[in-house]
Amino acid sequence: MRAVRLSVATAVAAVAALTAVTGCTEKSDAKGGSGAIKVTATDDGCKVSKAEFPSGHVELAVENKGSRVTEVEILFPDDRIVSERENIGPGTKHTLTAEVKSGDYRIACIPGMKGKGHRQDVKATGGKATKRDPRLDKAVADYRAYAQEQADETLPRVKTFTDAIRKGDLAAAKKAYAPSRIGWERTEPVAESFGDIDPKTDTRADGLEEGQKWTGWHRLEKALWQDKKIGAAEKSLATQLDKDLADWQQRVGKAEITPTSMANGAKELLDEVATGKITGEEDRYAHTDLVDFKANVEGAEKAYDLLKPVASTNDPALTKDLDKQFAALDKLLDTFRQDKSDTKNDNENSYDFVSYDKVGKAEQKELSDAVNALAEPLSKLAAAVVK
Repeated sequence: MRAVRLSVATAVAAVAALTAVTGCTEKSDAKGGSGAIKVTATDDGCKVSKAEFPSGHVELAVENKGSRVTEVEILFPDDRIVSERENIGPGTKHTLTAEVKSGDYRIACIPGMKGKGHRQDVKATGGKATKRDPRLDKAVADYRAYAQEQADETLPRVKTFTDAIRKGDLAAAKKAYAPSRIGWERTEPVAESFGDIDPKTDTRADGLEEGQKWTGWHRLEKALWQDKKIGAAEKSLATQLDKDLADWQQRVGKAEITPTSMANGAKELLDEVATGKITGEEDRYAHTDLVDFKANVEGAEKAYDLLKPVASTNDPALTKDLDKQFAALDKLLDTFRQDKSDTKNDNENSYDFVSYDKVGKAEQKELSDAVNALAEPLSKLAAAVVK
């Protein structure tokens, strides 16, 4: 679920939790090199230092001078996302590293991480051709195949879920809910890059835009766990979810994927964990947050593993730290499985985690510390692959 869809109040609360829990918005990581494009975000504007810049590797040195948490995005003219950085706290600075081809773009600052925000038109000119390590081309190709595989595997899992709803089988629908989300959660940044699919499938009630109809997984989650009923409306929504996710499956192969978008996407997935899963807000009715948590971490680790050959050449200390922190978080998550003997197989049992409402505050803090320890070095991965 994209943080941009949060209500203002929820966004502020989520980032307060992120700050308290992970420290992710407290640290400034913007180095602001001489060639960086300076982006100054305020509550009512988005100032960009350069309207034109050479294509290739682009670095945005972002400073949030507003009073609210913000998000900065590089967008294609049709609103597809090239790259983004979420959860930029007031008074902090961060760097967004991306790769752009020649053409027209928009840079958006989104105070409160809600709506379209304030936008500036920019242009990437021809510049010099960027020579890329061929290992990165392989990483992109392998990640694209992975994203497609996850989408392909998600559809039958979702059909098990939606078939149960259409049959009115409450127990079967509840059992199928969490497994149906695994592939989506692993590759969520790819789905979010299209702009229009994620709001229809993965929006929470407090993330609805004005006039938006609530559809998707979380609307059905509420019906199953809180309302405890399946009616005609829910059956119709189940069929709509099938159609929306089939649309996602068909588009994955056309997604804009670069080494930096993979790296930034991995960091996004950790932010998803911090602002939704650790707080228990994501699956607030089903309390299956740890399933989504694990899938987010797996997706981040997959992107990292594919980029690691280049990152380890450019910054061996960073990859050593990332290896350590991924292993520590994976090991900690395994302690929350109900069947601790099945930690490797991709089946329902290997995602049979304890209900998140049974996870105590001390345990949540332990999970938060592990996410924090991983998120900090992961934020440096994009820069490491374009050195």
